[in-house]
Amino acid sequence: MDLGLRGRTALVCASSHGLGRACATELARAGCTVIINGREQAPLDETAAAIRRETNATVIAIAGDVADPAVQDALIAAAPAIDILVNNNGGPPLKDFRQLDSAAIHAGLDANMVTPITLVQRVIGGMVERKFGRIVCITSASVKSPTPGLDLSSGARVGLTGFLAGVARQVAHANVTINFLLPGLFATRRLAGVHAFAAQKAGIDPDTAAAASRDRIPAKRFGEPDEFGAACAFLCSVHAGYITGQSLLLDGGAYPGIL
Repeated sequence: MDLGLRGRTALVCASSHGLGRACATELARAGCTVIINGREQAPLDETAAAIRRETNATVIAIAGDVADPAVQDALIAAAPAIDILVNNNGGPPLKDFRQLDSAAIHAGLDANMVTPITLVQRVIGGMVERKFGRIVCITSASVKSPTPGLDLSSGARVGLTGFLAGVARQVAHANVTINFLLPGLFATRRLAGVHAFAAQKAGIDPDTAAAASRDRIPAKRFGEPDEFGAACAFLCSVHAGYITGQSLLLDGGAYPGIL
């Protein structure tokens, strides 16, 4: 399917690894110029080179913490216009909620709620003027099904979802959409930490925890980053202009609810 994105520019935050990288790769494959970002220069440059080899797309790599205003300035200045924003950032470390002090809570809120809202504020005006914009926020399956140890992550991402759900309705008339992708358990670096936390709580080894986790998923496997990237690219496409303010759960059927 032609996604109708050739010539568009996409900014994909936290995209040197994992799900962010998969989203950047699929958007590059669809014909976008892609601005990628990560905290460390070396792995970011490696990712940029790999995406260029695979897709022949123009890839601009800008290293730094996306919460840093100077890094945000550089990301937005990297292209004349940002047509697509994929908000992504690493979640706070898994931790029992009793161990979270005020500084940790504020840091989690800043990274996973305040920073993505700030980026939306900075790009959405141009999208409305040009009558095209796609914003996809990568949150978490824990938004719908809270997970012990991810309480801070869940709270921040629920806050982001609630804030931007209202914004989505204010800009839909201009062909600007805002949607949310909720990943369940995907085969990324983050997954190892999830299993380590579960193993410690249960008094078992991480491999046993991973196997038990996999068995609880109806699909009987963990998600692959490339299928997540494909879902992101579709939500950014011209075919998804009537989808906005929605949360798409990708979890292999693990969430047992109807809604």
